[in-house]
Amino acid sequence: MNDEAAAPALPRVLIVDDSRMVRATIVKLIKGRFDVREEGDGEAGWQTLMLDPGIQVLISDLSMPRLDGYGLLARVRESKIARIREMPVIMISGDEDEAARIRAKECGATDFITKGIGTAELLARLDALVKLAQTRNELEAMARQVMVDPESGLHTEEYLKQQGRQALALAQRHGGEISVIVVEIDGFEALAGRLGRPVMDQLIQQFRAVLAKRVRLEDTVSQTATAQFTVVCPGIGLDHARAFAGRLDQTIRNATITYRGERVAVSLNFGFANSRDDDWQSMTHLLQLAETRASQEEGAVEAGAATHGGEASPPAVGIEDALALCNAGNVEGLLPHLTSLAAQLLPLLRLIDTELRLGMSVDEAEEKLKKLG
Repeated sequence: MNDEAAAPALPRVLIVDDSRMVRATIVKLIKGRFDVREEGDGEAGWQTLMLDPGIQVLISDLSMPRLDGYGLLARVRESKIARIREMPVIMISGDEDEAARIRAKECGATDFITKGIGTAELLARLDALVKLAQTRNELEAMARQVMVDPESGLHTEEYLKQQGRQALALAQRHGGEISVIVVEIDGFEALAGRLGRPVMDQLIQQFRAVLAKRVRLEDTVSQTATAQFTVVCPGIGLDHARAFAGRLDQTIRNATITYRGERVAVSLNFGFANSRDDDWQSMTHLLQLAETRASQEEGAVEAGAATHGGEASPPAVGIEDALALCNAGNVEGLLPHLTSLAAQLLPLLRLIDTELRLGMSVDEAEEKLKKLG
């Protein structure tokens, strides 16, 4: 009895055909090797696919009422749900019309069979497709464990969660703490509608570069949505997390973009959570709490900055931030700060000139800067 309970579940196949006889025939052929569900038309078949995550292979007739096989196949391949969109689909027909076979393949069918197929051939094809689906699922699970997202260049969300769980467990054992910071670009969709997606994609790319330069080696940062980033910071409290957010906000405000001659300021929303202050024992709860607070926050950092002069006096940019902006390709955002940056670099340039004997006119440059200042 225990052996039966421990036996692995049979792979589930959905058969969609308006003929009971055809469905019964296929069920008889594969019974004992596969768990079978049946539906009599494409619309009912689609609803079953949506509701039953256990289905691994779809077998569908071509000609059916309400929604035919081609329509069902189109919905499957256009689905936003990965398990449905990537599901193996076998199309069946009562004849061997080559045009029907070609059309089915063009619509995304994995295989195409006739209703007179033999038991051995049908089982072999189903076995192969089930193994294909299982292999794809395993590869996707492995991909989720990869450290770096190839598109963003940042850590994957799964890796961030894994690192967060480890950091939280370590903090709990040793009486430490971790903070979570969620950063969202305020009004991103409105900006994208006004400036266009290519401009915003460039902004996102620049923001990734700046954020990657600002975090510590022990921090983990991931792009968790189109305009949202999450940072897990072991060993720091909320005060330090908010100070980091203030510096990041200052850098981004200095990296404002220009569109058709108009200077476009970008503001950020921040959400914070801390294992000690919020008394959460779960990484999932900390992430959710920080995300909720980011959504509720309405530019508190920006409002605070505005009370100290607003746009009339842009905040100073440090050398580290300037290098990050240069690497991100946002040179224009640095132009108002070149005099200040040059003054910061003068001591270093003088040391370089003295030690390496490059013959640079550092003193002359300093005099010119004084006149500009």
